[in-house]
Amino acid sequence: MNRPSPFANISPVVKNLLIINGIFYLATMLFRSNPNIPIVQYLGVFYPDSPYFRVWQPITYMFMHSPTSFAHILFNMFALYSFGSVLEYMMGSKRFLNFYLITGLGALALQYLIQAVELHQIIGHITSNGSFMIDAASGRFSYNPKLLNEEQAATIANIYLGPMLGASGAIFGLLTAFGLLFPNAELMVFLIPVPIKAKYLIPVYIVIELFLGVAQFSGDSVAHFAHLGGALFGFILMKIWKIRRPGGFI
Repeated sequence: MNRPSPFANISPVVKNLLIINGIFYLATMLFRSNPNIPIVQYLGVFYPDSPYFRVWQPITYMFMHSPTSFAHILFNMFALYSFGSVLEYMMGSKRFLNFYLITGLGALALQYLIQAVELHQIIGHITSNGSFMIDAASGRFSYNPKLLNEEQAATIANIYLGPMLGASGAIFGLLTAFGLLFPNAELMVFLIPVPIKAKYLIPVYIVIELFLGVAQFSGDSVAHFAHLGGALFGFILMKIWKIRRPGGFI
C-alpha cells in the first residue's frame, strides 16, 4: 500500500519557498570556501551605506541562512512548514506570498532604523561622513581613535561589515498571523512538556525578542529587532487586510 507523502498537503507557495531556501542553502555550503564567490557577501543584506550593499540584497537575504549553523535554516523552515500552509489556504496564494515578502522587508526596515539610530548616536550622522574608512577589497575597517573609542568602532564595524541573513523576519510575521487567526491553538515547545496556546506563547516570544534586542548581550549576533519588525508588519497587514478565519475575528 502506498503511503501518502508528508509533503503532499503543503500549499504551493510554501512548497516553492522551501525549495528556494533549500537551493540557496545548498549553494551557500558549496561555495562557502571559495574566496572568488563570496556568496554570503553577495546575497546577504548589508547596511545601505556599506560598500557591500547591493540593490537585490533586501530580497535575497530572506532566502539565505547561516552556513555555520544548520539550526538556523532548520527552525525557520520547520516553522514555515508548520504554519505556512494553513495561512496560505486562509489568505490565498498571491496574498500569502505578498505577506511573506512584505514582512521580510518590514523586518529589514526596522533593523535599518535601529542601525541608523545607533550610528547617529555615535557620530551624529546615519552615514560614515568621513568618521571612518572601509577598504572594500580587504574588509579592513580603520578609524581615528580621537573620534571613536574601541566599543564605538566595534559597533560601527558590525553595522557596516556584518550581513543579515535568514527568513526569521518573515517567519515572525507568519507566527503573528497564526496567533491572531488561531489564538487557542495549542503549540508544543521544545523542553516544555505541556502544550501552550498561541495567544500566550507568541506574545511571550515577542517580548523575549524585545528584551534581547534592547539588552544587546555580548556575542549575540541575532538580529532581534528584525524579528520584531517582521512581527510588527505582520500585525499591521492582518489589520489592514482584515484577514479573519470563518467564524472567527481579529
